[in-house]
Amino acid sequence: MEPIIRIRDLHYAYNEQKMALNGIDLDIYEGEKIAVIGSNGAGKSTFFLNLNGVLSPESGEIRYRDTLITKKNLNDLRRAIGIVFQDADNQIIASTVEAEVSFGPMNMKLPLDEVRSRVDEALAYMNISTFRDRPPHYLSGGEKKRVSIADIIAMKTDIIVFDEPTAALDPLNAAMLEEVLNKLEAEGKTMLISTHDVDFAYRWTNRAIVFCGGRIIADDTPQNVFRNEDILNRASLKRPTMLDVYDILREKGLAPDLEVFPKTPAQLKAILG
Repeated sequence: MEPIIRIRDLHYAYNEQKMALNGIDLDIYEGEKIAVIGSNGAGKSTFFLNLNGVLSPESGEIRYRDTLITKKNLNDLRRAIGIVFQDADNQIIASTVEAEVSFGPMNMKLPLDEVRSRVDEALAYMNISTFRDRPPHYLSGGEKKRVSIADIIAMKTDIIVFDEPTAALDPLNAAMLEEVLNKLEAEGKTMLISTHDVDFAYRWTNRAIVFCGGRIIADDTPQNVFRNEDILNRASLKRPTMLDVYDILREKGLAPDLEVFPKTPAQLKAILG
């Protein structure tokens, strides 16, 4: 299978003193659910902004569907990769929810009927159709998050990047977000999710990429990454609770030594019978 995104030797610096990205090599495949993890300042957000074409790398290359991205075709990359920012207020710019969600499709110069259809679909998808005429800045934090995700859904991008999507969300809205992610997964969307929530990363994703000092220091299954103490120490990460629980049960002979560990309480219950 050919990767949907191929990145080679990517470098980016905000100033001459420090490289924010220092030689990133990465292949991303269609339909993957990828956790991008690491401490603050590790390079995750800078990587996302280079990936989407908001920032231009100092050197290196990005290929989308085996086509080298240049200044001439940069808009192809931007149409393919949508970013849901951590702070919805940094993404929302319009005076009504409908105008906000229609902004992306309008910029794509789509026919008006197609724009309306996409907006209706995105609002229904996020269960915010009744918000259509409301000013987004007066919505709650969870409601703003729904609007910011609807922005990207309306653009029908191949890849969706979520930068700390659960930050500042209460448990109800965090559960809502995970339901949306499950729907997007069922539709075959490729998703990259930056998160400090190691329990979520361990439970939901099937690949974990660890950034540290502008470099990728690990790229493996979440199970393998979170069992690697050296990687956890270098990236200032902690182990997920379910992984600790299962290791304790195994050590006491109360659980089998499986190749693939359970990620949820329901999976653990099924194993223990």
